[in-house]
Amino acid sequence: MIKISKFFNQDGIEKMKKTLPLVPLRDMVLFPHTTTSVFVGRDKSVKALSEAMTADKKIFLTTQKDPEVLKPNIQDVFLVGTEARITQLLRLPDGTVKALVEGCARGKIVKLADEDGYLAVEYVPVLETPIPESAYEAAMRTVSEAFQNYFDLSGVVSKSFFKGLEGLSDQESRYADTIASQLPFKVGDKQELLECGDIEKRFFLLLKLIQKETEVFTISQKIKGRVKEQMEKLQKKHYLNEQMRAIKKEMNDGGEPSEFSDLEKKIKQKRMSREAAGVIRRELDRLKLMSPMSSEATVVRNYIDWLISLPWFRKNRAKNDLKKAEAILDQDHFGLEKPKERILEYLAVQILVKKIKGPILCLVGPPGVGKTSLARSVASATGRAFARMSLGGVRDEAEIRGHRRTYVGAMPGKIIQTLKKIGYNNPVFCLDEIDKMTSDFRGDPSSALLEALDPEQNKNFNDHYLEVDYDLSEILFITTANTLYDIPAPLRDRMEVIQIPGYTEYEKENIATGFLVPKQLKENGLDDSDAQFSKKSIRAIIKQYTREAGVRNLEREISSVLRKIATQIVKTDTRKRRQITTNTVLKYLGQPKFRDSALEKEDKAGIVTGLAWTQAGGQLLTIEAVSMPGKGRVMVTGKLGEVMKESSQAAVSYVRSRSKLLGIREDFYKDTDIHIHVPEGAIPKDGPSAGIAMCTAVVSILTDKPVSRKVAMTGEITLRGRVLPIGGLKEKLLAAHANGIEKVIVSMENQKDVQEIPKSIQKQLEIVFVDDMSQVLEHALV
Repeated sequence: MIKISKFFNQDGIEKMKKTLPLVPLRDMVLFPHTTTSVFVGRDKSVKALSEAMTADKKIFLTTQKDPEVLKPNIQDVFLVGTEARITQLLRLPDGTVKALVEGCARGKIVKLADEDGYLAVEYVPVLETPIPESAYEAAMRTVSEAFQNYFDLSGVVSKSFFKGLEGLSDQESRYADTIASQLPFKVGDKQELLECGDIEKRFFLLLKLIQKETEVFTISQKIKGRVKEQMEKLQKKHYLNEQMRAIKKEMNDGGEPSEFSDLEKKIKQKRMSREAAGVIRRELDRLKLMSPMSSEATVVRNYIDWLISLPWFRKNRAKNDLKKAEAILDQDHFGLEKPKERILEYLAVQILVKKIKGPILCLVGPPGVGKTSLARSVASATGRAFARMSLGGVRDEAEIRGHRRTYVGAMPGKIIQTLKKIGYNNPVFCLDEIDKMTSDFRGDPSSALLEALDPEQNKNFNDHYLEVDYDLSEILFITTANTLYDIPAPLRDRMEVIQIPGYTEYEKENIATGFLVPKQLKENGLDDSDAQFSKKSIRAIIKQYTREAGVRNLEREISSVLRKIATQIVKTDTRKRRQITTNTVLKYLGQPKFRDSALEKEDKAGIVTGLAWTQAGGQLLTIEAVSMPGKGRVMVTGKLGEVMKESSQAAVSYVRSRSKLLGIREDFYKDTDIHIHVPEGAIPKDGPSAGIAMCTAVVSILTDKPVSRKVAMTGEITLRGRVLPIGGLKEKLLAAHANGIEKVIVSMENQKDVQEIPKSIQKQLEIVFVDDMSQVLEHALV
């Protein structure tokens, strides 16, 4: 039942305050005295309809401000709505309810509440200000004429509607609402009409909206008419073109247009695969039957141009001089013996066999070590064209395999585009940064590369745009990456991986002297007579101003020194030979950016020199140990990883198990704490190679025997005292030599790795190979 309570407002006007169930509407406004269907799906709205049906079928309807809100409150709905009567209710199979409702009167919400699973509102009727009779006659006539004009243009309602409208001429409010409900106004405009209690203002607003809608409809019809006229012209032109073609064909009159004859000539002259030749013939026949103005003709013409422009069988004549190729590789790059050896093997086999499936090499190493430039040198050494494609950030499969021709602006993939650009089908193709590819909803480019980089499949590489097989087997693919971890396993399996380690200081010194300095002298407008670097100055730049695996920063620092010399030459207008020393470097580059490793000034107990490997090369690693009265605790500090911490525990356990043989009190662990520290605590460190150094430091501090500062060591220790091999020996030994170490202790199993060390350095270093920890202590302790 409708609940009614009487109250008086400030003016003393008695009003009726009612409470009804509420159904919020989306994208529609219901006017009084109009009937419409409402589809309800929300649980609270369905419950509100059920509550109304059990009472007297009255419901309050108002429009939501935002139709996307699922659980509206009083701020989410317009306060003015319509009291309505439910005339019919139908439950649909999908759970929604269809209600036929008839608007009764306007109402303004005073309060909204949640009543046992449905929304209910308290509202008061909206008072309407009547319109004077004379003004109503004029307003009704003007609105009626405007509505009639709109009807004549759009036919929005039936003619019988006007007969029913005439019967409402004595009900001004209902007359305006009936017309408003039939017009396609925006929800905001309809709500403004509903909220307008002044009937005269409502008529003026209604007239304004009808005129606006009429104007919009007129312009819309004009635009449609123009589009239709233009389409008819195009269809007419196409029809006439087709008739002309049919007449010419029937009369067998004249040859092909010059455009088609040119294409025919190019196709005859172009050597391509049998499949491609058949496809291009069929496409040309289609093109002849198309209107030149059609979009499809443009697509077909572009496709034919692509097929003609590709180098199907055009090759570079490869060089077969192995010695010359080796000389070019050595001239362009210092070191990198393994990559050079593999490339020369490929050339040797090619010379013997004449034809070989192009291998796929993957050069893996840190930035700046010359991976991309090595690929360029391979092209120079083999006499082939060089092509490079950067894969960093590529995440769309179409970048590799192209788009299908159904898409607007479709093109082949980057591989086919690059081959067209260089004009040969057997280049050295560098796929740079292959570990930087990603994937998203557009596909996985690494999966698209599986076919291109498989020597067994790439003979029949199928680009989505070309849709014919293209032979990539003649290409020498060289890929580059910084890490193997980020390359998917199936793709990694198709490539021959060649590791390129970071350059050592010895190699950087040679590269700087032989390659970087001459290059930067030329780029800065200088020559050998203007500046000359001493060996110590190059070494100072390497150690104190760069910390990298490659040589990019080294080249920048050399360039910075030479730019300052060039500035002096321009300012003084005098050219003379300038000797660049360590002092010159300090003056031009400022204070050193990195601290160099330094040996202790005297032999001390508990201080051992270890050796560490970094991407920037080897370096000395000082390990300190102290003992103090305590309860047998072992502390390890210096931002060490788990493996390194476990190595320290293994070292201490070994010392405890051999304490009697080492001359240490057997119960030292009961009253002595040991603290092992690796300086430069802000830098993370990990790995097992410091095991024997930690053990030596513990033995030294417990026996109070100093360790020779001229001895460095590296190796993993076991609980039984065995010394196991480690990696990065080349870089570690070069770092030891550069820092004045005279003797290096390493595992016997690392003996094979010493062959990579330059002979000159082997002569200056005493390398001791050991199997057991006792041998380490014999050589290390003074």
